[in-house]
Amino acid sequence: MSSQLEIFRGSAPAPASRQVMNGKQVFGRVAKTVINFESNFAHKLLCDGPTFSAGDACVYSCAFCYVPDLVRKLRAIPAFGHIEGRHEEIVIRRENAAGIARKQLAGRKDLQERRTIYASPLVDVAGNMELVRETVEICRVILELTKWDIRLLSKSNLLPKVAEGLVAGTGKEEVQGRVIFGVSTGTLDDGLAKAFEQGTPLVSKRIQSLHWLQDNGFRTYGMVCPSLPQRDYPKFAREMAAGIRADRCEHVWAEVINLRGESFSRTIKGLRGANLSWEAQALEKVSRDKLAWEEYARTTFWAQVGAVPAGKLRFLQYVTPASRAWWEGMAPRGAVVL
Repeated sequence: MSSQLEIFRGSAPAPASRQVMNGKQVFGRVAKTVINFESNFAHKLLCDGPTFSAGDACVYSCAFCYVPDLVRKLRAIPAFGHIEGRHEEIVIRRENAAGIARKQLAGRKDLQERRTIYASPLVDVAGNMELVRETVEICRVILELTKWDIRLLSKSNLLPKVAEGLVAGTGKEEVQGRVIFGVSTGTLDDGLAKAFEQGTPLVSKRIQSLHWLQDNGFRTYGMVCPSLPQRDYPKFAREMAAGIRADRCEHVWAEVINLRGESFSRTIKGLRGANLSWEAQALEKVSRDKLAWEEYARTTFWAQVGAVPAGKLRFLQYVTPASRAWWEGMAPRGAVVL
């Protein structure tokens, strides 16, 4: 591990120091906050309220991403910096993110409580080495000033670098006790993932990084999200559980793809562009038929119930008035009603 630690010496580069990141134009904006102390992610059981985000537009471009629709109003800000393109075609970072987090935490009365903070609702925490260093700096602040656990989620294979960077500055025992690492993927198929996740590392590389964290004693969790309609749902769930080593994860979150803005249309377009006709047609069918979508969600849920060790499943489900009672009845089996 020690051979990897040199990259974390010194302070992180200034957020706006690079004009291009992962092939995208970068805009650094002045922000007042990095931590959201009362986010809705508590309802997803990913945290106890607090989250942190060091940016507003990610280095990756996933077709199903909800962020462009969530923070579309921010698109006007980079325009003043003469940065053109859609929200998902640029990177927006918050300048001095670690410093802002420190100021936000100063003087709070709940810092010694055992809570969990989650990152990141908006951008990937480890999309490249510069972002890894930034995440390490923010996490060090949280580990220093609070007793909170930190839950990190990424579509990158660089979370082991985050772990190493934190160990270098904080100590292995502290990091292994308080930081929980998870990689997100709705498939184990590298080719399928490429159809709707632009710029992300191969799923196989992500899984390898998760295994490294598990093998080296770090806390991990699973995020099977978003999972598409399947030809064989039980087989899919069993393979995913084996791939992420669900027995070695503290919990496993799972979710079907949900309609957020243009998420369905973008994903279907990506699948068709990759000549994945069956997958595109299956997704198009459930996107147009509420009953078919509900059946797809319930079938996915039951498959995950059968594959994930008892007590670990947290299946996220957005409900309708008609479906709420059924899903609430499934809470003992792991359904999380949203």
